[in-house]
Amino acid sequence: MWLHTGVGVKNVNRIREWRQNKGWSLQQLAEAAETSRAQVDKLERGERRLTLDWMVRLAKPLDCLPADLLPDHTPGVSATLSRERMIPVRSAARGGGEQEMFLEDGPIDHRPAPGFVAHVRDAYAIYVVGDSMTPMYRPGQLLYVNPHKPLVPGRGVVITKLNRAVLIKELVKTTSTAVTLREYQPKQRDFTIPHREIASAHMVVGAEEPGN
Repeated sequence: MWLHTGVGVKNVNRIREWRQNKGWSLQQLAEAAETSRAQVDKLERGERRLTLDWMVRLAKPLDCLPADLLPDHTPGVSATLSRERMIPVRSAARGGGEQEMFLEDGPIDHRPAPGFVAHVRDAYAIYVVGDSMTPMYRPGQLLYVNPHKPLVPGRGVVITKLNRAVLIKELVKTTSTAVTLREYQPKQRDFTIPHREIASAHMVVGAEEPGN
């Protein structure tokens, strides 16, 4: 999905307006958005497509909504994006033992946030890879994660280990030294991971069927 604002047209977008309101140079915005000065310059001039991913990426350091970067005359789009908060979709690829996945760098997409995470700081979504959690979760499902909600036994949890391995499992229990997790395939089993190996443990608060 991309939104073409045109080339060589005055006010093709409002990136420059928001940047200047913040008192930033092209270089300062580029550094804050982890990109190059040349890329920001091309986006401002309309020489590069202002995709939704770029809108989200630039809006955060500029302290505005993604829709605020669109030209005022874009019918319908600005109002729609203003109503919907977009959250990042993270991705992990298979490649570890015990059906672990390894977290990839940066978001692969952004999706409108469902109501139950619309106001949750740092909420994100992640795709289920593999069948270790069938029937609780199935391959291709998109899980919504609240990183600030206390963990609850019997609910899904996204565990990120210090080596960037990611496990999507069911939480069985938490002790002072470890967490016990459950998976269902190829057969049901419980196993523990010491806290010293865990970078983060976030609770799954919703799921979307594949293809939605």
